[in-house]
Amino acid sequence: MLRVSQVNQSIDEPMERLHQRICKKLRIRERDLIRFSIYRESVDARHRPIRFSYVVDCEVADEQQVLRHAGTDVTVVRERPFVLPAAGSERLSHRPVVVGFGPGGMFAALMLARAGYRPLVLERGQCLEQRVQSVQRYWQGGALDPRGNVQFGEGGAGTFSDGKLTTRSKDPRCHQVLRELVHFGAPKEILYQAHPHIGTDILVDVVRALREEVIALGGEIRFVSQVEDLIVEGGALRGVVVNGARIDCEKAILAIGHSARDTFSLLYEHQLQMQAKAFAVGVRVEHAQRLIDEQLYGEYAGHPRLGAASYRMTCRADNGRGVYTFCMCPGGVVVPSASAPGEVVVNGMSEHARDKANANSALLVQVTPQDFGTHPLDGIRYQQQLEHKAFLMGGANGCAPAQYTRDFLGGRPSASFQEVMPSYARGVVLCDLHPLFDAPITLALEQGIRHFDRQIHGFADTGILTGVESRSSSPVRLVRDPQTLMGSIRGLYPCGEGAGYAGGIVTSAVDGIRCACALIESSAPAENA
Repeated sequence: MLRVSQVNQSIDEPMERLHQRICKKLRIRERDLIRFSIYRESVDARHRPIRFSYVVDCEVADEQQVLRHAGTDVTVVRERPFVLPAAGSERLSHRPVVVGFGPGGMFAALMLARAGYRPLVLERGQCLEQRVQSVQRYWQGGALDPRGNVQFGEGGAGTFSDGKLTTRSKDPRCHQVLRELVHFGAPKEILYQAHPHIGTDILVDVVRALREEVIALGGEIRFVSQVEDLIVEGGALRGVVVNGARIDCEKAILAIGHSARDTFSLLYEHQLQMQAKAFAVGVRVEHAQRLIDEQLYGEYAGHPRLGAASYRMTCRADNGRGVYTFCMCPGGVVVPSASAPGEVVVNGMSEHARDKANANSALLVQVTPQDFGTHPLDGIRYQQQLEHKAFLMGGANGCAPAQYTRDFLGGRPSASFQEVMPSYARGVVLCDLHPLFDAPITLALEQGIRHFDRQIHGFADTGILTGVESRSSSPVRLVRDPQTLMGSIRGLYPCGEGAGYAGGIVTSAVDGIRCACALIESSAPAENA
């Protein structure tokens, strides 16, 4: 198989002509191209007309002849299929436990189930069907359910954040994750799109299908089942306490997510080695999607092959802090994402069609232990303080504080709604956001907005900011051995975004696969699991 890059096609050329472009690139006759598949598709909007750039995998009649005349854009591909490792020699006495059923826990449980380990999954939140109802009630103004919200429940936080699958990781298991998601019902296009996404409306069905396969293979999933304590003897895991009952186990994958603050405290009490780590805080910024389309696509805005435009921008403020956009949601909404009473947290979400009026993105500033303290739990306390302050600024009823960008830069409170109407479901209170953050963070946000306006004209003049975005990544890293992937408690495998080893759906899923494989390599399944 040959992989051919830089196969370019004008936006107005029909897809049926792509094979002609490939043949021209390879200098072969059309009949000598046996078959091809798209490996990667990206939009190049830097030139006019806008063009699509493809990486394709091809089978040709005479591979050696092509390679003799090929340039650097043609390489030989010999990808090895993903295979689960052989089981270790030490037999488990009990079936392994997976704590959490977000992307890391889901893929860990799936791999263990396929390998015959019949894992027991313990998820503190609700099953998907109940969780969706709880989330909708909260978004419509009802009470927050600690067991079913944007952070906790089947599928994890990613279920209500668009299902974006973009990753900069080069780990070959990333493509395996995408193949698995397609197997469970995701659109096939995610296999080759440069910025793949599933959409929350489709992702719920994908999560449900994955759950059903884990169960069909002998796994068990218990919802509303929070790990309240660990049983540790001689530095090794011997069991967990769930809803007041002991469950014996000597191996557990800990995929708790970045918002399980009570579990982090429990792990600290058990002296699991952990560290405070840098993360980021900020706001959600919304603009009219029409503005983003016109700025990035010009006269091609609205072209049926393009869809809603997206952006990713970074800069460095004068005080040295990194400022960047993150988790950009074209044609989406800003969603209430608190996980406990007395806090306001925002996130972004799109459905598969990405057809809502607004574009939104996190607008974040880096913070480090120098900002909040070096104790492992200081970052969590810092998040809580910001989220409670946002709760009070929003009127202490679940509304979020918001301010238009031109007012934020002008140093005056927003007093009335302007061109862009905020999409935050529980409503916003217009105010001055400057008191929400320390001065260095506010300064960095101001400079970031002005800098990004040079790339997208109107970014600084027509946007609205809604706070607070504080859960972009975990403020804690659970230290683990790089070889065994176990933490300082033997038998416990810190996993995924909550443990500080991933930054999104795909990398969390990959880490779940890594932890499951490490467990498999170390132990054979229990005979009576």
